[in-house]
Amino acid sequence: MSHRHLLAAAAIALAAGPALAQGSFRQDARDAAQEARIRQGEASGSLTPMEAMKLQRGHDRIRREERLAHADGRMTPRERAHIRAMQDREDAAISRMKRDGEVR
Repeated sequence: MSHRHLLAAAAIALAAGPALAQGSFRQDARDAAQEARIRQGEASGSLTPMEAMKLQRGHDRIRREERLAHADGRMTPRERAHIRAMQDREDAAISRMKRDGEVR
Protein backbone atom coordinates (compact mmCIF):
# COMPACT_ATOMS: atom_id res chain seq x y z
CA MET A 1 0.00 0.00 0.00
CA SER A 2 1.35 3.40 -0.86
CA HIS A 3 1.70 6.24 1.60
CA ARG A 4 -1.14 8.06 -0.14
CA HIS A 5 -3.52 5.15 0.49
CA LEU A 6 -2.47 4.93 4.13
CA LEU A 7 -3.02 8.65 4.64
CA ALA A 8 -6.43 8.46 3.00
CA ALA A 9 -7.43 5.49 5.18
CA ALA A 10 -6.25 7.29 8.32
CA ALA A 11 -8.19 10.44 7.39
CA ILE A 12 -11.37 8.43 6.83
CA ALA A 13 -10.94 6.61 10.15
CA LEU A 14 -10.42 9.87 12.03
CA ALA A 15 -13.43 11.50 10.40
CA ALA A 16 -15.72 8.51 10.99
CA GLY A 17 -14.73 7.93 14.63
CA PRO A 18 -16.80 10.73 16.22
CA ALA A 19 -19.79 9.96 14.01
CA LEU A 20 -19.82 6.33 15.11
CA ALA A 21 -19.50 7.21 18.79
CA GLN A 22 -22.21 9.87 18.62
CA GLY A 23 -25.10 7.43 19.00
CA SER A 24 -23.79 6.05 22.28
CA PHE A 25 -23.04 9.59 23.55
CA ARG A 26 -26.69 10.56 23.03
CA GLN A 27 -27.83 7.44 24.83
CA ASP A 28 -25.46 8.14 27.72
CA ALA A 29 -26.75 11.70 27.98
CA ARG A 30 -30.34 10.47 27.94
CA ASP A 31 -29.52 7.83 30.58
CA ALA A 32 -27.99 10.52 32.80
CA ALA A 33 -31.03 12.77 32.35
CA GLN A 34 -33.42 9.96 33.28
CA GLU A 35 -31.32 9.09 36.31
CA ALA A 36 -31.37 12.75 37.39
CA ARG A 37 -35.16 12.92 36.97
CA ILE A 38 -35.58 9.86 39.19
CA ARG A 39 -33.27 11.30 41.88
CA GLN A 40 -35.04 14.67 41.71
CA GLY A 41 -38.43 12.97 42.08
CA GLU A 42 -37.20 11.09 45.14
CA ALA A 43 -35.78 14.26 46.68
CA SER A 44 -38.93 16.31 46.08
CA GLY A 45 -41.25 13.56 47.28
CA SER A 46 -43.11 13.31 43.97
CA LEU A 47 -41.90 9.70 43.71
CA THR A 48 -42.53 7.19 46.45
CA PRO A 49 -39.67 4.83 47.35
CA MET A 50 -41.51 1.99 45.58
CA GLU A 51 -41.97 4.06 42.40
CA ALA A 52 -38.31 5.08 42.44
CA MET A 53 -37.28 1.45 42.84
CA LYS A 54 -39.46 0.39 39.87
CA LEU A 55 -38.07 3.19 37.72
CA GLN A 56 -34.52 2.32 38.70
CA ARG A 57 -35.11 -1.33 37.71
CA GLY A 58 -36.38 -0.15 34.32
CA HIS A 59 -33.34 2.06 33.94
CA ASP A 60 -31.08 -0.88 34.83
CA ARG A 61 -32.79 -3.01 32.16
CA ILE A 62 -32.03 -0.34 29.56
CA ARG A 63 -28.37 -0.21 30.58
CA ARG A 64 -28.16 -4.02 30.40
CA GLU A 65 -29.63 -3.94 26.87
CA GLU A 66 -27.07 -1.29 25.90
CA ARG A 67 -24.21 -3.44 27.20
CA LEU A 68 -25.52 -6.46 25.30
CA ALA A 69 -25.91 -4.40 22.13
CA HIS A 70 -22.31 -3.15 22.43
CA ALA A 71 -20.95 -6.61 23.31
CA ASP A 72 -20.02 -7.39 19.72
CA GLY A 73 -18.39 -3.98 19.32
CA ARG A 74 -21.13 -2.55 17.13
CA MET A 75 -24.71 -1.44 17.74
CA THR A 76 -27.01 -2.15 14.81
CA PRO A 77 -29.78 0.28 13.82
CA ARG A 78 -32.32 -2.29 15.02
CA GLU A 79 -30.67 -2.52 18.45
CA ARG A 80 -30.47 1.27 18.63
CA ALA A 81 -34.18 1.57 17.78
CA HIS A 82 -35.08 -1.03 20.41
CA ILE A 83 -33.10 0.83 23.09
CA ARG A 84 -34.59 4.16 22.02
CA ALA A 85 -38.11 2.68 22.36
CA MET A 86 -37.23 1.38 25.84
CA GLN A 87 -36.00 4.85 26.79
CA ASP A 88 -39.20 6.42 25.44
CA ARG A 89 -41.28 4.09 27.61
CA GLU A 90 -39.10 4.85 30.62
CA ASP A 91 -39.47 8.60 30.04
CA ALA A 92 -43.25 8.21 29.94
CA ALA A 93 -43.21 6.11 33.12
CA ILE A 94 -41.10 8.70 34.95
CA SER A 95 -43.47 11.49 33.92
CA ARG A 96 -46.56 9.48 34.80
CA MET A 97 -45.28 8.43 38.22
CA LYS A 98 -44.02 11.89 39.13
CA ARG A 99 -47.45 13.39 38.40
CA ASP A 100 -49.73 10.70 39.83
CA GLY A 101 -50.30 12.54 43.09
CA GLU A 102 -48.71 9.95 45.36
CA VAL A 103 -46.34 11.44 47.92
CA ARG A 104 -44.11 9.85 50.47
